[in-house]
Amino acid sequence: VYLTFDVGNMAVAPQVGAILKRNDVKATFFAANTDTTIGDGSLGNYWAPWWKARAADGHEFASNTYDRVVWRADLRGVAPQFRMQPSEGAFAGREFTWDAAKYCAQISHAAERVQDFTGKKTLPLFRAPGGKTSPRLLASAKACGYAHVGWSSTGLLGDALPSERFSNEALLKKSLQEIRAGDILLGTLGSPTRKVAWAPEALGPLILGLKAKGFCFKTLREHPAYQGWIASHGS
Repeated sequence: VYLTFDVGNMAVAPQVGAILKRNDVKATFFAANTDTTIGDGSLGNYWAPWWKARAADGHEFASNTYDRVVWRADLRGVAPQFRMQPSEGAFAGREFTWDAAKYCAQISHAAERVQDFTGKKTLPLFRAPGGKTSPRLLASAKACGYAHVGWSSTGLLGDALPSERFSNEALLKKSLQEIRAGDILLGTLGSPTRKVAWAPEALGPLILGLKAKGFCFKTLREHPAYQGWIASHGS
């Protein structure tokens, strides 16, 4: 299986890093500059040592767009244009019309920022925030060197769901029952919508439970759907 994380508010980032290291599990982190519970944003200088430590542990990195920009619609025209809405940054919540170059710049900005911190080249992959895309958006991203990665329907770990309705115990049980070989798993490094954090309480047991069922963990660099793309795009 392929464990991936979006950044979230970084509230559990130190614990997640420690759990992965203790269990010798490598993951792929999709970076964006989100508001955090402490520090100056997830891609701010405060968190630089955390990113550097994850690179030293052997993890991989990709982009979630710098301001977690959500695709809203394609616009008509010969040249690709899109209605986009940043979730973070000075223009969060406002909608804009962007061309392909503007969107690609958002993908590259997050990737380059992580590379600056880690000294490690990011994978030529990205994840559209919320998984919202269109064929034209994906084609535009591919044209500037980035292939899109979503997640498996059974791989959504649920750590952004409200804990009042979805307990860690219930989410863990569901994951252990439903996750299948080859799944791309999605967690976050802290969510304000969840009063009782999913990680670290459920992450360790999930890893141990999946290992007990015979699963191993790999990064997206080793995913058969992306190996060729990564090799041909310089990472």
